[in-house]
Formats: sequence, C-alpha cells, structure tokens
Amino acid sequence: MSLTIKRQKDTRVVRAFLHKLADIPDGVTVASADFTQKRLLEGTAIGKDANGLYHVVKVAALTAAATATATTYNVEKGHNFKVGDFIMLKEGGKAYAITAIDTTTNTSHDVITVGTTLGVTGAIGDAIYQAAAESAGTTSKFLYEPSALVGESYDVEAESNLIVNAWLIGVVREANIKPLGSAVKAKLTGIQFI
Repeated sequence: MSLTIKRQKDTRVVRAFLHKLADIPDGVTVASADFTQKRLLEGTAIGKDANGLYHVVKVAALTAAATATATTYNVEKGHNFKVGDFIMLKEGGKAYAITAIDTTTNTSHDVITVGTTLGVTGAIGDAIYQAAAESAGTTSKFLYEPSALVGESYDVEAESNLIVNAWLIGVVREANIKPLGSAVKAKLTGIQFI
C-alpha cells in the first residue's frame, strides 16, 4: 500500500446561506459525470433522476443580449454545459443541442453555439437552462427538475461518488452564488433569495 499526499491551498470562503432550515437527511449523491468544472459550488441547484441519483441543473447567464435569430450565446464562464446538451432560454419554448462551445477565444465569457436559433430574445443576465430534449415548439422542460440547493462547495473528482448536503428550505444571499435564473428560482419554493 502506498501513501498519497495531496497539496492544496485554502482560500477564504464567503458563505451564501444565511439560514439552513431543512435538508435531505444524510445528504445525496450527485453524478460526477455532469461536470466540466472542478468544483461544485455552494448554492448550485440539483435535481433527481428516475433512479434517485441527483444531477446538477445546468444554468449559464448571458453576458450579452441575444436576438430572436441568434445561434450563438455569450455566457459567463464556470458553467457545466457540454457539446450535445440541449438548451432553452425558457421552459415551454424551443430547445436545441449545443454544437460547439468556445472557451478559449475570450477571457471574459464563453460562446455557446446551437444549430438552430432558440427563437426568443435574451437580455444580459437572463439564463440558459439545460433542456430534456430537442423541442421545435413549446414543449421544452428541464432535464432535471430543480429540487434543492447544495449547501457547501465540494471538489469534484472524476469517476467518484460526490456526496453532498442538499437544502430544501433556507435563506440564500443571491450575490454569493452563480446565477440560477428566474425559472430555477421559481421551482425552489422553500428557498428565499435576498
């Protein structure tokens, strides 16, 4: 048996939760295959699949306005979208697959490209969400219905179980978390955002 030593540097943590009132007992397991980032951040929305495994509800905030005919969307860095994920600008709208993600050209934002426009305008700060499937009409919905927020930040290791605490009721300082978008916040009825 060999000894493994990991070296890392701690950073100051600014907490997002002001009050944590009700969680899922014993925590939940989040699928590590969903991630492109190396950390699962406090205040990230998660949802459960049919087998009881939790997944990140993928959200990215627009950094530039998008027209109703746009096929490229400028979004904040730090999202977990991958090529092939379906995206939507609103639930009950159009949803199409991501064909490319440019993470290197710009240092301030990533550019997500879809093959067909989502057909609605988006303002700076609006959210793009992961959809369950392609929708050319008004049938798009979340791939995983948002049901809880992660209560602390965790390092993500590939092909490893990620057991986290998940909060159903609490008060969150919204400025200290990644943008969730109005559609996700509306689903999290037990969470108060201030």
